[in-house]
Amino acid sequence: MKQMLTFGRYCKRRFGQRVRKVPIALAGFTCPNIDGSVAKGGCIFCKNESFSPTLEHEPKAPLKINPRMSENPLLPMQLKQLHSQYEWQSDFHKNKFGVGKYMIYFQSFTNTYAPFSTLKTLYTEALKLPNVVGMSIGTRTDSVSLEILDLLASLQEEKGQEIWVEYGIQSVYDETLRFINRGHTTEGMEYWINETKKRGLKVCSHIIYGLPNETKEMMLHSLKQVIDWGSDGIKVHPLYIIEKTILASLHEKGEYTPITLVDYIDLIVQSLKIIPQNVVIHRVSAGVRNDTLIAPKWCFDKNIQMRSIRDALREAGIEY
Repeated sequence: MKQMLTFGRYCKRRFGQRVRKVPIALAGFTCPNIDGSVAKGGCIFCKNESFSPTLEHEPKAPLKINPRMSENPLLPMQLKQLHSQYEWQSDFHKNKFGVGKYMIYFQSFTNTYAPFSTLKTLYTEALKLPNVVGMSIGTRTDSVSLEILDLLASLQEEKGQEIWVEYGIQSVYDETLRFINRGHTTEGMEYWINETKKRGLKVCSHIIYGLPNETKEMMLHSLKQVIDWGSDGIKVHPLYIIEKTILASLHEKGEYTPITLVDYIDLIVQSLKIIPQNVVIHRVSAGVRNDTLIAPKWCFDKNIQMRSIRDALREAGIEY
């Protein structure tokens, strides 16, 4: 039976014990396709609170930061949020599951889209937190720079902790990226993945199955492409519809039908047959457990997804 290298298995090999990612959502962060730099309104499926529930409980920032700012008046608030979010989440996982080591995950919005001095302060502070073995940074290939990658490489070397850069690729088809209002094309994706890896940093590529107008063949091609580009890790999740998004309007008008559970499971089985056993699989499911979810309803419970996925994988001779 083919055993996949899940993030959990990878961490046990790498650190000798269980490691939990702690998602961090800081007030004031945004994306260049939200603030008008490259587009307005964000991706058609975007409602960041659904991806990071932590965001719902944080105060609204009086402004949004961007790399062009000379100062960031929100930095003291952001540092306080970093500490408080890490403290309560790490305590929870320690007390309930016995987890003792953690990886900071800057998750919501684009976490390199800020003044360089802000990034240096936040990243350095994150790696100082107790029992932290590394850091993972969610961003886009159009929102990094060689200066930022050099900073991350120097922090990794100085601290001896592991740093991942998680790129939201979503699809390698420009027509899809235009349709979902991504604000960029595939140009530069391979370059930035390679530049990240050249500095000894690890790359996790995110892709979405079920994007509008994409066939199964297109989705699997996106997966094969990011593997060929040298991704160290892969994160896959289904596209689900959240209320008050453009995607919700398209669904209401009958212009978008979400992927079925049967089709999604079939794609995951085919995907894990393709993914090499040395590539870390960070995730193959996603959902939102609240009443903002419109469709597909099977995305309400990730446990149901994973039971169905694992059953199908076992039948295919794959251990996840």
